[in-house]
Amino acid sequence: MARFELKLPKMGESVAEATITAWLKDIGDSIELDEAVVEIATDKVDSEVPSEVAGTLIEILFEKEDVVKVGDTIAVIEIEGEVSETETVIDSPNSIEEPEIVELEKSIEKAVDTISVPISKTSDSGKFYSPLVRNIAQTEGITLEQLETISGSGKDGRVTKKDILAYIKNREHSSELSPTTVSLEGEVLTNSIQSRVPISVNGEDEIIEMSRMGKLIAKHMVDSVQTSAHVQSFIEIDVTNIVKWRDKVKDAFMKREGQKLTFTPIFMQAIASTIKKYPLINIAVEGDTIIKKKHINLGMAAALPDGNLIVPVIKNADQLNLVGMTTAVNDLANRARTNALKPDEIQDGTYTVTNVGSFGSVMGTPIINQPQVAILALGAIRKVPAVIETSEGDFIGIRQKMFVSHSYDHRVVNGALGGMFIKTLKEILESWNVDQDY
Repeated sequence: MARFELKLPKMGESVAEATITAWLKDIGDSIELDEAVVEIATDKVDSEVPSEVAGTLIEILFEKEDVVKVGDTIAVIEIEGEVSETETVIDSPNSIEEPEIVELEKSIEKAVDTISVPISKTSDSGKFYSPLVRNIAQTEGITLEQLETISGSGKDGRVTKKDILAYIKNREHSSELSPTTVSLEGEVLTNSIQSRVPISVNGEDEIIEMSRMGKLIAKHMVDSVQTSAHVQSFIEIDVTNIVKWRDKVKDAFMKREGQKLTFTPIFMQAIASTIKKYPLINIAVEGDTIIKKKHINLGMAAALPDGNLIVPVIKNADQLNLVGMTTAVNDLANRARTNALKPDEIQDGTYTVTNVGSFGSVMGTPIINQPQVAILALGAIRKVPAVIETSEGDFIGIRQKMFVSHSYDHRVVNGALGGMFIKTLKEILESWNVDQDY
């Protein structure tokens, strides 16, 4: 029998590590060739790691939520026959080098040194604390006196795991800002800023841990707001001709191309054409340097079933005709909903589009997807009364209209460029020929 090392595979040039989210097999389970063994997550996408061999899982080297580097061995599979040249064998415990032993001993000593004085299971006031709560308190450096201040949601006011974790979270997020003195034209003003008040948690409140992806998105959004000077421009576009044209050709399009024609690929193609006219929207900023991107890679924000967002990227979008754009949009959207995107398919975007109208919103002010410098939000298409200009005079009629909102980084994109961009997009969409083919 031979032992095969299952390693964390390479998942794109910019992905160096991944988090173990779930083991799909237990020790002792049989594994087929190409059968998924473990689920992993990166800051880009969630995916599965299949087995390169058939055999029996005999070792799991990382636990759930552990962060693993690309190329690290994550499990060992026992297979029949001899080890091939492409397979590797796990060293036995006797093969550990002396420096590794010394390092391990230092780690153990350090861990022992950090152990604090055990917390009594019962306080002077008679409150009882479970071993789990006491262990968390000891690990986080919470004293018995501090435990006494926590309002318990358990039976008879007992402090539960959720209570102490909420206390720790509030403690980490609360910061005290000292009063500041501001001098303005010789006048001294004192501005006393109060510290953030910790959130009170009682037995009727529900504590929900943010998902891994939710935490990453939250950090990404905050970083973007702190990095870019966000400015928005808005414009209303008459898409009546596009609505009429799509209604006329969508059935024939489906029959001939095997694809459902939605408004999204029509808009994405127009946006790609607009970017070609204004290449300084298709840039990135690095310090005091502007990087002008050669390719137009459109990010398409898509909602996942759990409410989070992911942004698959349509590479070289300006080179696609409407059929090609429709195929790309439908494929990426469908695989986004089933968590089947590959890491490379959500990288290297140069401009992002989000369809807030799919949720009924008339307009939105989206946050820039760093390191890009602009993002476009498509509002809902609505029937509205509008003034129609003709050679015989002005009339009131029913038109199909939508708002487009453009968020851009005012450090490098001024109002003229940001406004002209969506003005040109408006002109392209409003000049749509209802008699054209696809």
